[in-house]
Amino acid sequence: MDKKVKIALNLMLALGLLTFANFSQDMFSNDTIRLLTLSLIYAIGAMSMNLINGFTGLFSLGHAGFMAIGAYTTAILTLSPANKQQLFIIEPIAGPLLNLNTPLWVALIIGGLIAALFALLIGLPVLKLKGDYLAVASLGFSEILVIIFTNLTTITNGATGLSRIPGLKNLTGMTASMSPFWPMLFFLLTLLLLRKLIDSSYGRALKAIREDEIAAEAMGINLQLHKTLSFAVGAFFASIAGGLLAAWGTSINPVQFKFVFTYQILLIVVIGGMGSLTGSILASFLYAFGMERMRILDDISGIAGLRMVVFSILLILVVLFFRRGIMGTRELTWESLAKLFNRKKGEVS
Repeated sequence: MDKKVKIALNLMLALGLLTFANFSQDMFSNDTIRLLTLSLIYAIGAMSMNLINGFTGLFSLGHAGFMAIGAYTTAILTLSPANKQQLFIIEPIAGPLLNLNTPLWVALIIGGLIAALFALLIGLPVLKLKGDYLAVASLGFSEILVIIFTNLTTITNGATGLSRIPGLKNLTGMTASMSPFWPMLFFLLTLLLLRKLIDSSYGRALKAIREDEIAAEAMGINLQLHKTLSFAVGAFFASIAGGLLAAWGTSINPVQFKFVFTYQILLIVVIGGMGSLTGSILASFLYAFGMERMRILDDISGIAGLRMVVFSILLILVVLFFRRGIMGTRELTWESLAKLFNRKKGEVS
């Protein structure tokens, strides 16, 4: 397919999705909008984790920590000074933070930069480890962050957490209900930037590291540099997902970002396919909508947690029949859609 045609199609799709997201709260119920927004947030988090675990081949379990950095940064920067004074009861908020107030998109980017800086500092020593050792070290980092957020009462309000966080509005900010506009915008930016990164020479180096580190190093690839940069980029986008999650729920506390949350994101990545961005997107929507729709099983049976049993069975079936996930390492592209359309057209004729 011609490059100009693909660019035109991508622009039309992006504008269509943003327009849809900006006015979707007038077309669907509040519950559907909340699930749609949550799916987009999960997709951002899953794509960022896929960059680290799927495309680079690192077994990192510290994603919840980076999302917590974004969530708290966004909450502190978007809360009004009056709300900060009311929320910080045990100890007053640190003086410099009281009057800080920024738009959501600015807070998200600042949170992403802070998380990326943390990833660079942590990555330099930690990424020298491999396999299970790296997983344990990154998981430990995430748990340390949870403890820090619990005890920094003058910054995070401790175990009480933060509430009254400004919610997600549309582009004009005039709507009273939740809007998926900002999650959709950052979802599209995340997909675009990660796709460009993966298709570049840097992305090919990451894949080479995933396949065989010794061979990649023999080819002249700087393993430490590429791993650390991948870790930092993944942390940046994970932080954005965390910030959007804080605005989605309008309240946060340290318990939300314990290791179980990392496993949820990892589960989405595995279901979608390690090494497939579009697989992570599909799995995010399946997970968010599927888990919510299966609540009816608890109500009908009267057995609390039955939906988790059914979900676990479905997960086992996916692992058995789709061992590399729904998409594997494949991507959903305009070319693949055109081939599918032409194949179906030929079958009909």
